[in-house]
Amino acid sequence: MALAKHVDPEELMKTLHGAPYSRRGKHSRLGPATSLTPYSSRYAIAAPSKHIIPKGGAPSDAVAQMIRDELDLDGRPNLNLASFVGTYMDKEAERLMIENLSKNMSDADEYPAMMDIHSRCVSIIAHLWGVQKGQTAVGTATTGSSEAIQLGGLALKQAWKERRQAAGKDTSKPNIIMGANAQVALEKFARYFDVEDRILPVTERSLYVLDPEAVLENLDENTIGVFVILGSTYTGTYENVEAISKVLDEYEAETGTWIPIHVDAAAATEYLLTTENEVDLSTWQPFVGKSLEKQHASLGVHILDGEKPERPMENGVHRAVC
Repeated sequence: MALAKHVDPEELMKTLHGAPYSRRGKHSRLGPATSLTPYSSRYAIAAPSKHIIPKGGAPSDAVAQMIRDELDLDGRPNLNLASFVGTYMDKEAERLMIENLSKNMSDADEYPAMMDIHSRCVSIIAHLWGVQKGQTAVGTATTGSSEAIQLGGLALKQAWKERRQAAGKDTSKPNIIMGANAQVALEKFARYFDVEDRILPVTERSLYVLDPEAVLENLDENTIGVFVILGSTYTGTYENVEAISKVLDEYEAETGTWIPIHVDAAAATEYLLTTENEVDLSTWQPFVGKSLEKQHASLGVHILDGEKPERPMENGVHRAVC
């Protein structure tokens, strides 16, 4: 049996680097030490630079693996029932996204074909929500529904401000009404854009969604609108848009103050548009719009018809569209 002896790794490396040729006469000079796997790189024993650009680079596979390992600490979207995102996409759609990642959507002149597709998407959604002949649908793509709700809220605030200014009234104290079951992005709109958020409690009696009676008690002339949710954060329930609209009709009849609805198309609203259900969308006369979340993108659609309807539609909703 052969005897074993201690091997000094540093001495061994010096020996190998100092021997340019092997016994077979072939070149065997070693370059910089390389890793066979991401886990056998120098980062197995030394922490990588996380906050400044390091002087030396690192193998791309090692860096990618470290980032994957860090992201493993996040939750998994397909196990998160409270998330408003899609968790599956066809491979063809994924390939299209990857092929077009380098395009800048803000540069409309450089990418006219993409902008034409964008316009067609706005048109498709507008027709799903019942755009009427003579009306014009204006929309834009956003990075997600949370961004889209900011645009929808700003549209409500600006329209309210213009109505108040035209009447010579104060515009310093806008408020908006929503249920406690509203998604957090709706509250952020109020905080970011100086609007009082009147968050109404939801109860067992109201089926844990926005209570029309509570809405009526909290309306005033400074209310820019009411957020109504299709797909409640708590239960997934569709709130009753028509019931809220009737409350606003009553308030308008008493005070003369017209208040619109902003329908938050929060969860699975595409099924409402494409399947038979108890909601009759033909009675939803569009006036103020929001976003429709479709897997990995959101489009905010605002349907304009010049002025608010002179009277409510019979048995219908004349204040809102998603």
